[in-house]
Amino acid sequence: MNIVQHIRRHIYKRHFNVHTNSNSTLKNKRHINRYVNHYFQLFVFVGYTLIPFATKADAPIKPKPHWFESFKQQASNTALYNFLYALPKGGDLHHHLGGSGFSHWWYTLATDEKTNGGYRYYTKVFIKQCHGYGNNEFGRNPQLLLFKTIQHSHYAALNDCEKSEYRDLVTLSDEQKSAWMNSIRLDKPFEGRAEFFEKHWSRLGDLNRNPIIMAELLVKNMQAFAKEGLRYIEAQTNAKGVVKSDGSQYSPDEVVDIFRQRLAQEDAIATGVTARLQYALLRFLPNAEQELEWIYRFVDKHRDIYVGINMVGREDNDKGYPLRFLSTLRKLRQRIPNIPLAIHAGEVDEPNFHVRDTLLLGANRIGHGVNLIDDPATMLLMRNERYLVEINLVSNLLLEYVDEYHQHPFPEYLRTGIPVALSTDDRGMWDSNMTDEYFVAVKEFNLSWQELTGLAENSLKHGFVDEQTKRALLANYHSRIKVFEQTFLDQGAKSFPQTPSRYGKFICRQYALCQPPKN
Repeated sequence: MNIVQHIRRHIYKRHFNVHTNSNSTLKNKRHINRYVNHYFQLFVFVGYTLIPFATKADAPIKPKPHWFESFKQQASNTALYNFLYALPKGGDLHHHLGGSGFSHWWYTLATDEKTNGGYRYYTKVFIKQCHGYGNNEFGRNPQLLLFKTIQHSHYAALNDCEKSEYRDLVTLSDEQKSAWMNSIRLDKPFEGRAEFFEKHWSRLGDLNRNPIIMAELLVKNMQAFAKEGLRYIEAQTNAKGVVKSDGSQYSPDEVVDIFRQRLAQEDAIATGVTARLQYALLRFLPNAEQELEWIYRFVDKHRDIYVGINMVGREDNDKGYPLRFLSTLRKLRQRIPNIPLAIHAGEVDEPNFHVRDTLLLGANRIGHGVNLIDDPATMLLMRNERYLVEINLVSNLLLEYVDEYHQHPFPEYLRTGIPVALSTDDRGMWDSNMTDEYFVAVKEFNLSWQELTGLAENSLKHGFVDEQTKRALLANYHSRIKVFEQTFLDQGAKSFPQTPSRYGKFICRQYALCQPPKN
């Protein structure tokens, strides 16, 4: 019996019984059928008109978009940037301390002898061919390089011709000062990888060999990062070859003590930022294996402040290929407890297996990893949450490892389960900050709120700091992000405790954010 027959039968019985009980007499079956058909038609009408409304009401309701999606769609670039500046963040895991200084920081520290330990600095503003022609322009002392900066003890050792090429930083004209500041950042469209690797570091010269300046630079980064909502930094800086103002050398242990003492001062503690150091090995040096052995033992001795080792230098110099160090590391691990490794790999144009080989060395984190996208087997391996890729979006564009952001593999890693975190690399030389990295990520790759906050969480989960401190940092982050979200939902942009005091040159050139926002 089908559904229609059931309905008819039910109506027939009910109608017949009702009229029988009321002593109504039905003359014949045709009358009954007439009433049955009448009610059946009414039932069909009700079914077609009312039941669909009930069905729609019972159907799953499409959820409203997350508030962050609505905000992204409506926000101007300025509003989005201010939001991301105020956003609580985690840490900066890929941070070259020598490349992190903004030009105006360098100038202030270099010219303030009370702060920099009594050093006086000179920079080369003229070229007078004091060594004639045919000088080695690829060595440590290129004759034709302007704005190379040296300290007084090295200036005093120059001959009269060489001295006439230099001027005290304090006495530079406005034009010379501006040119000096631009010489240590990528400020022109035609500057890129060659300028950065071959010129910037040579120009900084002796400034990078003053541990007092380097410690001050670390604190300046901590103060600036605190305003951006960061709470952790792992800075790459070394302790050998460091020179006193009289030209003699500090011992490596003396250098570490300078950092310890500076980080213990009140203004550093007040930032709320936890700072640790990595020791960097320039991997294509002829004696790199011997240097690695010394570094490993030195870091083991100073684990309270040095939490890991990095390997740096251009990957297109094949003398620094990863497997060169496999036997050395295996020998060191025979006798010394594990030291975490965060190694540059995949920062190169051509496909290769450097990331895979770097993992074989024992690396916990990969710096850049741009060409990991060409190694599917290693991508699968890295989806197991054990390894993290340190993503440097600004650096990879400016150094021409990608021409446009749509070529960058970051979203593929992020959305296929490879742990990633944003970092700033040599931010002073880009004139950028961590908010710039977040802005690029949101603007170019449409990050969700979960993806955005996951980046910050990863930067803490994969830090090399001790587990107790790591747990505290993560708990602090979870608390801050919860408060931030609720406060923003309640008050909107008025809730921002901090807005940027200036935009850097990168964000101005790339996204036309050039004027300080009005508070």
